[in-house]
Amino acid sequence: MQDWIQKLKDQPIGKIVENEPLSKHNTWKIGGPARIYIEPDNQKGLLDALMILNEAKIPWKVIGKGSNLLVLDHGFKGAIIHMNKGFNQILFDGSYIHVGASVSLIRLANLAAKQGLTGLEFAGGIPGTVGGAIYMNAGAHGSDISHVFEEAEVLLENGQIVTWKNQDFEFSYRSSILQQKRGIILSATFKLKPGNQKKIAEDTARFKDRRRKTQPYHLPCAGSVFRNPENDYAGRLIEELGLKGYQVGEAQISMMHANFIVNIGQASAKDVLTLIEHVKERVYEVYQIKLTTEIEVVGEG
Repeated sequence: MQDWIQKLKDQPIGKIVENEPLSKHNTWKIGGPARIYIEPDNQKGLLDALMILNEAKIPWKVIGKGSNLLVLDHGFKGAIIHMNKGFNQILFDGSYIHVGASVSLIRLANLAAKQGLTGLEFAGGIPGTVGGAIYMNAGAHGSDISHVFEEAEVLLENGQIVTWKNQDFEFSYRSSILQQKRGIILSATFKLKPGNQKKIAEDTARFKDRRRKTQPYHLPCAGSVFRNPENDYAGRLIEELGLKGYQVGEAQISMMHANFIVNIGQASAKDVLTLIEHVKERVYEVYQIKLTTEIEVVGEG
């Protein structure tokens, strides 16, 4: 056993598993194993793990629910750090919510609605965690995280913990500074507004219901695959090309929503990537529009 693995196991970090199948930890149910899978019990465990990994020059990646992730078929040769129960605190303070990175975004939206706080209704059906939502600037129905986000505690790669304000994240469409600068969100603060509790709850439920009726979350998928081009929708372009139901292996363009690729059996990451390239080529051939993906690809093919 390598020294760095033994060092991880010797520390009170949390759950540590060798060669853990990552298909168990993403919503597409695809991908090979991680060399090491770490679920830290708390912030100290996370920091200790990060220091050991950095000292040994082991590549690492942080995941939440894996709802926007494509893990390649040969897995990930480094360490996957799963933010889970050690980072699930929620504290309401007037119009502010202080919340851990691993809290479900849907759960947070529902709790905010029960408190009569408006601003997170759009998130009522968005899968994933608070940390992932900030990383991607997740959004729907004309709003996104940047509209309600106040600040976050971030663990930098060198072990320093900093507080970054909204402007520090350089939010844009489905993007934040964390996609260029490495850091791990530990917790975040959102600022909402008091409103009509009944209406907030109804709107949150309505957005969730609309998503359930129009998007194929009954099958393994990873949400929208492509970013919407300016003044248009990727799903509309793909559907107009008659690509709904188009299949490579057991990866299929959803019959319900053309911007979703679903795993209808034992799809491989290679199947998904081949399908993505086919869609890109067809859209560019017909519309001269270059689609870009919204998903994050991790690992070795």
